[in-house]
Amino acid sequence: MNPKIKQLLNNEGENYIFPFLWLHGEEENVLREYMEAIHSAGIGAVCIESRPHPDFCGPKWWHDLDIILDEARKRKMKIWILDDSHFPTGYANGALENAPAELCRQFIYYSSVEVAGPAKSVQLNVANHAVYVKNPFETSIFGMRAKKEKRKFDDDALFSVCAARVDQGFDASTLTDITEYVKDGELVWDVPAGKWMIYVHYLTRNAGSRDGYINMLHKESARKQIEAVYEPHWQRYKQEFGTTIAGFFSDEPELGNGKMNANQPIGADQDLPWSPEVEAQLLARLGGQWKTRLPLLWESGNHPDQTAEVRYVYMDIVTRLVEKNFSQEIGDWCAEHGVEYIGHLIEDNNMHARPGSSLGHFFRGLSGQHMSGIDDIGGQVMPGGEIYPKRTVIGERDGEFFHYLLGKLGSSFAAIDPIKKGRTMCEIFGAYGWGEGVRTMKYLVDHFLVRGVNHYVPHAFSAKPYPDPDCPPHFYANGHDPQFRHFGALMRYVNRMCALISGGTRIAPAAVLYHAEAEWAGEYMLDQKPAHVLLDHQIDFDIVPADVFVEQDRYRTRLGNCLYVNDQEYKVLIVPYAQYMTAGTAKAVLELKAAGCPVLFIDGLPSGILSGEAALLTELSACRVVTLDTLVSELESHSVAELAVEPAFPMLRYLHYREDNDLYLFTNENMAEAFTGTVHVPAAGPVYGYDVWNNRLVEVRAEPTDTGTKLCLEVRPYQSVVIVFGRDEETGARAEAPACCDQEIQLAGGWTMSLAAAAEYPHFHDHQPIEECTNVGLNYPAFSGFIRYERELELPALRHAELVIEEAYEGVEVFVNEQSAGIQVAPPFHFRIGHLLKAGGNKLRIEVATTREREQHYAPPQAGSFFAAFLKAPALPPTGIIGDVKILAQA
Repeated sequence: MNPKIKQLLNNEGENYIFPFLWLHGEEENVLREYMEAIHSAGIGAVCIESRPHPDFCGPKWWHDLDIILDEARKRKMKIWILDDSHFPTGYANGALENAPAELCRQFIYYSSVEVAGPAKSVQLNVANHAVYVKNPFETSIFGMRAKKEKRKFDDDALFSVCAARVDQGFDASTLTDITEYVKDGELVWDVPAGKWMIYVHYLTRNAGSRDGYINMLHKESARKQIEAVYEPHWQRYKQEFGTTIAGFFSDEPELGNGKMNANQPIGADQDLPWSPEVEAQLLARLGGQWKTRLPLLWESGNHPDQTAEVRYVYMDIVTRLVEKNFSQEIGDWCAEHGVEYIGHLIEDNNMHARPGSSLGHFFRGLSGQHMSGIDDIGGQVMPGGEIYPKRTVIGERDGEFFHYLLGKLGSSFAAIDPIKKGRTMCEIFGAYGWGEGVRTMKYLVDHFLVRGVNHYVPHAFSAKPYPDPDCPPHFYANGHDPQFRHFGALMRYVNRMCALISGGTRIAPAAVLYHAEAEWAGEYMLDQKPAHVLLDHQIDFDIVPADVFVEQDRYRTRLGNCLYVNDQEYKVLIVPYAQYMTAGTAKAVLELKAAGCPVLFIDGLPSGILSGEAALLTELSACRVVTLDTLVSELESHSVAELAVEPAFPMLRYLHYREDNDLYLFTNENMAEAFTGTVHVPAAGPVYGYDVWNNRLVEVRAEPTDTGTKLCLEVRPYQSVVIVFGRDEETGARAEAPACCDQEIQLAGGWTMSLAAAAEYPHFHDHQPIEECTNVGLNYPAFSGFIRYERELELPALRHAELVIEEAYEGVEVFVNEQSAGIQVAPPFHFRIGHLLKAGGNKLRIEVATTREREQHYAPPQAGSFFAAFLKAPALPPTGIIGDVKILAQA
C-alpha cells in the first residue's frame, strides 16, 4: 500500500520547501505580507537570509525575527536561519575583523629565484621574498564585503628555504633544505654545479580572497562561527529550537586561498591554507624532513610518486581539519540544541574537490550537515545545456558537470550517510535573471527530482521594493510577479513529488568512486565522464568517496558480493582512471573482487599507491579494465542495468524508489522530442500511474514478463511520469482510463485579447479582436503581465473534452464558464474541460502570465548592479499564445 499517495490525493502531506526570504530591515507590515505570500504558495517553511540586513544579531534583527516567528507560529511554518551577516558563511558576523592575528586565516606561499652554479657565497635577501605582495587586479565582482580595504597584517614570516636542480626540469631527488644558511634575513649559499631554483616559503595572512573570516584549519578560530551566530540565537530563542526554528543554513563556506572565486587544483600557482595544526600533522605524516618537500605542493617533476604523496597528505590533512573543526563541530552543536544543520559548498566546475572557493572535498565539507546540499544558480543547469552555453553569470561553464554530476553528488551523500536520512537539499532558481519563469523552473526541479533531490530552497523572496536588482528573479515581488499563482502551483507539485521520494530507499545499482584523492595526487578522470555514459544508458549510480572504505562504522559499509554502504546495495564499483589510489581503497577493491563483486577500472589501473604498500599494485593487476565506450556492455554482462529501454533514448532519465511500493519516476530531458516506447522494469504486479501535477491516478499500459513488467510510456519534453506498483484501490481512488477522442474542434478566430500588469490584475485593458494567436511582444515589446484571451463557443453535449494549446509563454490558466480548469506551466498545455462544459453556449477564457523579462529589459539600468547589467537577455522569447488552440472531444 502507498499511504503517501492516499494523503496526497486528499491534499495532505509534509513540506519540503523553504525558500530564502531576504531581509533589509523592512517595516513590520511588509514582513507579515511576505510571510502570508509564502504560505499562500503552498510552502510551509522559510529560510531567513541575513546578508542584506543592516543589524544582524542586533536589536533590529531580533525585532524583525520576532515578527517572522510570530507569523510562522500562526501558520504552523518552520524557520531556518542563514548563519552569517555576509556571504559566504565564515565571516562570523565580524568576530574576526579585529581579532588577534593568530585567529585569522593564514596561508603558505613561495617566491622562487633561479641561480646557476657552481658559485661560491651566492647571496639572496630572502626577507624581501618572504612577504606577500597583493595583485592589484584581485577584486571581487560581487561587492559583498563589509569594508573597502583589507586588513593589513604585519606578521608575514619566513618559513623555510629549499633548492632543487632544474637543468632538465624540476628534479625532486635534488631537493635540499638550505634554511640553515639564512642569517638575519639573508641567504648565503654555495651553489653546486648546474641550474638551481631557490624556493623561499613564507607564511602570510595577507593572501587569500577575503580577510576577517574564520580559519577552518584552526579549532579556536572556527569556533568563532558558533560563538558569534549560533549561541546568540540560542540565548534568545531556545524555546523555539526544534519547534518553530528548524535549524541553520551555511552558504558556500570556503577555505579562501587564491583569488576571488578561485578554481585551481592543488599544484597550481596559488597560496594555500595553513595553520599550526596543519604543520603538526605534516610533521607526523611526512617525517622530519617534510619542509624540504614543500616545493612539491606547486612543482611537478621527474619523481611523481613524491609529488603525489605530498599533495595527497596535505589535502587529506586540510579537508579532515575542515570536517573536524567546522562541519562536524557545527553539526554536533545543532544536534545538542535540538535543531539541524544544512547548507552547501561551491561545487561549480569541479571546485568541490579543490581548495580556494570551496572546501577541498565535497563529502568531508558537508560531513556534519543533516542533509546533503547542492546549489543551482546563475545558469548552471538549463534546458539543453548539457554542452552549451559555455559561459553564464557564474563564468566559464562545464555543462557536463552540471547536468551529469551535480545532482548525483547531492543525492549520493544523502543515500550513504546515515545522519542525512536520505535527504538532499538544493538551493535553486537564483540569479538566472528576470527571464527565468515557471517553465524553466519546472524543468529545473524535474532535473533534480529524478536525480533523487527531495528538499528545495528557492532563491529568493526579496522584501525590498520591486525591482530588486540583486540576483533576480524574485518571487511575489511586492505583488508585481505575474506568475506567482503559477509558482504556487509549481511548489505544490514539488511538495507532492518530494513526498514520493522521501523516507525510503533510492535503488542505484552502481557505485562510482569519488575522484578527489585521484585529482590531488596525479592524473585522473572526472566523475562526470562515467556519469554521462551511465545516465544516457539509464543505469543509475551513486558517487562514493574512498572514506566509505576507511570509516566503515560511520558509513555502515560492508564488503561482499555487493558493496553495501548504509542502506544502499551496489552491484558494481566503477573506478574512473586514477594514476594513484589510496591503500585503503586498494585493499577494499581486492576484498570486493575476491568476494565476487565486479570492480571496473576505466582506461587503466593505478600506477602508484598513496601512503605506501606498493605491493598492492601487483594484486590490482588482475582487475578488469574497460573504456568508457565499453563500460555499458561490461555492465550488461554483469546484469547491472535495471531497465531495458526501446527504442534507445539517451535523454530519458529515471529514478527507482522503494518504500511501501516500487515507484519509478521518468523525465524526458530532450527538449525537442517525446519518448514513445517501452521500458522494462524488474518490478512486477499491479501497476498504475500517478499524475503528480494534476494530483490524480491514471491507468498505465503494462505487460507482465518473466522478469518484471514492460511499461508502454509516452514522456514528452518538460514532463515527468510516475509509475507505482500496487493496487490503486489501496489509495481510495480508481485510476482514470485515458480518454478516447474522435473529434477535433479548431478554435481559430473570434478571440478578444486584453492586457493587465500584475499589479493591475484583474482589471484588463487594451481589448482588441484577434483572428490568430501570435507573439504579443511584437506589438507590446516592453509588456510583462497577464494576456487574456476570451471567446464564446457553441458546443453539443460531449462525454469528454480536452483543450489543447499548441504553445504559450509561459504560465497558462484556463477558465470555462468562470470556473478554473487548472494551471499548466510548461508544454504540452492540455486541460480537461469536459466536466465544465455544457451543451449550448460556453464562455472560454485563457490567461497567460509572462515573466518580468520584457519589462526589465526595456527599463533603464539600475546603477551599481552587476547582476542587472549582466542578465539583460540578448534575445527575447515570444509572449502569449503562439499557434493553434483546439478542443479534442468525444461525443
